[in-house]
Amino acid sequence: MDKLHVITPVKDSIDLTLQTAKAILDSKAGVPFIYTIYNDFSTEENTRKLEKASAEMGFELINLADLTSHPSPNYLLVLQTAQERALTEDAGLLIVESDVVVKEDTIQTLYGTAIRQLSAGMIAAVTVDENGEINFPYLYAKKREPGIYDEKKRLSFCCTLLTLNYLRTFDFHLLNPEKNWFDVTISHESLNKGFRNYLLTNLPVWHRPHGSRPWKQLKYKNPLKYYWLKYTKGLDKI
Repeated sequence: MDKLHVITPVKDSIDLTLQTAKAILDSKAGVPFIYTIYNDFSTEENTRKLEKASAEMGFELINLADLTSHPSPNYLLVLQTAQERALTEDAGLLIVESDVVVKEDTIQTLYGTAIRQLSAGMIAAVTVDENGEINFPYLYAKKREPGIYDEKKRLSFCCTLLTLNYLRTFDFHLLNPEKNWFDVTISHESLNKGFRNYLLTNLPVWHRPHGSRPWKQLKYKNPLKYYWLKYTKGLDKI
């Protein structure tokens, strides 16, 4: 694994996404990487903004409307397409979601950890709020000291590296197409395959939870409405 594919899926929320993109492109990483944004049916106006930013900033842009007519979310297609591209180039896959801002050393540190921890399937940077406090989805690690933890709980895809060795063992075409999100399944499958998953609490990234999908803020502000939408509309299947 001597290179990485870094990806960010997004639907609208372009201002936050471009902050994510700038931080990734400004990274001081010794490992070569290709950065791709997957545009999951953003509005025409926001698609034009992404196309303009792609030309100016230098990231690759894949408009999922060119690949499928399936309505958003298309996280499954993103994962399948990204895995195929990574395997073709013997690269690891780093997912950085559009509500996350990495630091200059985030990419290199994740990669370096993967190289040292040969048994690694997944390696995640812990997420923090604007005050540097660990936040969702890693509240279970809130009281931990900075370090590297062999994690049996699921890892989120906020900022997570999937190693080439793991990508070679589990075909994402086997994932359940009835679901919307796959971090739990892929985390568990990594452990089932005999890999170890690591959470780096000494490598914080700034996370604005659900910034790209504001309706999910209801989970905290109005949980009754959130779960009503979740079950009556079939949303947010994990």
